[in-house]
Amino acid sequence: MLDRAVIDALFPADLPEPEHWEQRYPARSLPEGARVTRFGPSPTGFVHIGGIYVATIDRDIATHTGGAYLVRVEDTDQSREVEGALDQFARAFDYFDLHPDESDADGAYGPYHQSARESIYLTYVRELLRQDKAYLCFATKDELAEITARQQAVKMPTGYYGKWATWRDADPADVAAKLAEGAPYVVRFRAPDDAAGARVRFTDAIRGELEHEGNRNDTVILKSSDTSPRLPTYHFAHAVDDHLMRVNLVIRGEEWISSVPLHRQLFDALGFEHVTYAHIAPLMKQIPGGKRKLSKRKDPEAGVDFYIEAGYPARAILYYLRGLANGRLAEVPLEEALATPISLDHCGVAGPLVDLVKLEDISADHIAGFTSREVYDAVRAWAGDHDPELAAVLDAEPELALRAVSVEREGVENPRKDLRKWSDFRPAYGFFFPQLFTVLSGPEDERLAGLGVDPAVAAAFARDFADGYRHLADPQEWFGQVRELAAGHGFAPSPKEYKKNPDAYPGSIREASQLVRVALTGSTRSPDLHAITQAIGEDEVLRRLRALVG
Repeated sequence: MLDRAVIDALFPADLPEPEHWEQRYPARSLPEGARVTRFGPSPTGFVHIGGIYVATIDRDIATHTGGAYLVRVEDTDQSREVEGALDQFARAFDYFDLHPDESDADGAYGPYHQSARESIYLTYVRELLRQDKAYLCFATKDELAEITARQQAVKMPTGYYGKWATWRDADPADVAAKLAEGAPYVVRFRAPDDAAGARVRFTDAIRGELEHEGNRNDTVILKSSDTSPRLPTYHFAHAVDDHLMRVNLVIRGEEWISSVPLHRQLFDALGFEHVTYAHIAPLMKQIPGGKRKLSKRKDPEAGVDFYIEAGYPARAILYYLRGLANGRLAEVPLEEALATPISLDHCGVAGPLVDLVKLEDISADHIAGFTSREVYDAVRAWAGDHDPELAAVLDAEPELALRAVSVEREGVENPRKDLRKWSDFRPAYGFFFPQLFTVLSGPEDERLAGLGVDPAVAAAFARDFADGYRHLADPQEWFGQVRELAAGHGFAPSPKEYKKNPDAYPGSIREASQLVRVALTGSTRSPDLHAITQAIGEDEVLRRLRALVG
């Protein structure tokens, strides 16, 4: 065991004792049963939709139990930090309104970035060294690789433990000599002597009683002495932070189950009360022949920006995620589901499937309940960041936009569900706007090709319709002029009649109507034609009809 003076000389002279931090971060005054949760994103990558899933559960449980929800940025691995990741975190939390209850600006338990907590970690590393629960390790990368190779050669579990841990019980004189040389070192946790081969039992808040192989490895808890700042590894940092921030429920992915034995050892060595762990099953993706974990690298829908850029309404996504967490919440209306507490008891242990078709159905139902003004405002807000051209058009034509969105939405029992996300607005409603719509280039325009109407007939029909056009307010009277003109140009009065003798007609009333539809909208599918004409106005109707004539 190293002399205390040698240990203390490795750290800043003014480094506080543990009692300082215990007093600075006292136990929280909370009602019985209150849960303090934390979401710990790492800027080594961007937020995954699974992170929003876990953060949603974190905040919901903290809120409904009268506790607190924290976001602690786990940025101890600064060499792998991705540029822009912190901005993306903020963008995601803003979009889904998952703001923490505390922050660096107003929280009593910060800083909330691990990179700003160096002195706190150093205090507790020093304390473990003083108690001989940790030690200095000077093993080089080559020496560690050699140990691994030797272990593999004799078919032993790899790792730094037992007789393989060459610096675990080193002579203090050898340690002093290395320090005198200025050799870089890490600090390793001294795993308890009885850990090898042991089994660890613990209660998971979702999975119940679990048992796992104990930790035998002397894990690095403080990174190399030749780095600055001196930051700990995640394992050590989370133990110190969860204790001092008084977190009492850690919700995280199931991949961390194997780390529980080490984490419990660290809590015990530090003299901290254990936290409760709840290990969430990962979000899954259906693939041919089975399913796999949703992957940041393989699946665009894994990234939060996929949903933000496409413009899925945040509340629809949160409703969907709550239904994945607790299946019963998928069976109740959105507003009720968002207000109903999530229960860990109802979280499954099998990974739920992310089904974008289901999400789009939910989103379409949600948007169908919006007023025209609410749709306009939401689309305009989204377009401001993601479609500047559309934003400019909406600013220039707000009344036209409201008329367009109102078609088959206002005053009807079953509103249109053509919007599943805000990026659908341009393909669904763009034709209403002269700035976004490309008129036909004449009767041979490829958009008319599927109708099977002779171009000369189409041009003549459109010319006569434009010349005699009446912008009527009554839908039946308006369509009557289409029907009358179609008959005058030899179109069959019904598809049934046309089918009986197709050589006798250029088409039926259906094809005649579709000529008008394609001229006005560019597509054979659209909302009600009369409603469209009332929205875009007589002059625009005539401009588009005459474009068909060529």
